[in-house]
Amino acid sequence: MKPSSVSRLIAAVVCLLTVSGATACTSQAAESGTKVTLGFSAWPGWFPWQVAQEQGIFAKNGVNVELKYFDSYTDSLNALATGAIDANSQTLNDTLASVSGGAQQKIVLVNDNSTGNDKIIAAEGIVSVSDLRGKKVAVEQGTVDHYLLLLALAEAKLTEKDIQLVPLATDAAAAAFAAGQVDAVGAFAPFTSVALERPGSRAVATSAEFPGAIPDHLVFTAEFVKDHPAEVQALVNTWFETVKWIRDNKGAATDIMAKRGGVTADEYRSYDAGTTIFTRKQNLDAFTPGTTPSHLNFQAGKIVDFMVDTGLVKDRPILDGLLDDRFVKAVPD
Repeated sequence: MKPSSVSRLIAAVVCLLTVSGATACTSQAAESGTKVTLGFSAWPGWFPWQVAQEQGIFAKNGVNVELKYFDSYTDSLNALATGAIDANSQTLNDTLASVSGGAQQKIVLVNDNSTGNDKIIAAEGIVSVSDLRGKKVAVEQGTVDHYLLLLALAEAKLTEKDIQLVPLATDAAAAAFAAGQVDAVGAFAPFTSVALERPGSRAVATSAEFPGAIPDHLVFTAEFVKDHPAEVQALVNTWFETVKWIRDNKGAATDIMAKRGGVTADEYRSYDAGTTIFTRKQNLDAFTPGTTPSHLNFQAGKIVDFMVDTGLVKDRPILDGLLDDRFVKAVPD
């Protein structure tokens, strides 16, 4: 006999208030039968979700997940913003853009930080960001690599007005650059591999030069977190268990993730240094308020400042309640 709605609510509250309640959360998720629709797209820090599905780790943690892969990252952002999915894998700046547009969302987990896998790649003869003046640069507008491009231009004392921006979806942008149709491209792995097939091309800026600027997250609609905390907890637990499985089964995990990314295992291994998967401790440190780029509250403020100054958003979003560390805190040690 299923527990009543009241008893489910009590159990959910208990699981959020105590670290030892994480196990209770998982079993509660299994009993409720609520399905979680989780979106992700082509980024090495999110491919572990594919491992979780294929290795049955979602089921082991008692959560019923419909894993939905998006060929277009922008489509995944729109799906969460409109409530078409319950959760998505997305960057901090893209989450802030959605929130500024009125979306009610919560960040419950830091998957990783981009430490080089986001790149501005330029054609032969272009050796620095300064050389992009007047050149055609393809990038997916409003997404993380547009942000990286603007950061790199600002550091070079240039603005978007100094280049010819060519708005294309990331896969199309990388293909256009490889085909010689534009002079440079902003892209993330694995699409960087396509772009770098162009002879003589090179990265003139990467996310490694802007530490902490591109953290990647598990983001839920605020309504789902409120109504289904047990499922949220089970998903966060699944993440850390999956990361451990990957660490213990590196070869098999790489094969799964490379297949999902449409690249070879050797190519996938080349992405390792450019994506830093966060441990639970790194998560807790990131969620703790602070005054350096490693702290999410600080980074969010810097991103919002930049987005408003450059006109990416009109109004500053209200960030109260956006960062929710309850679930990471409740993960078993």
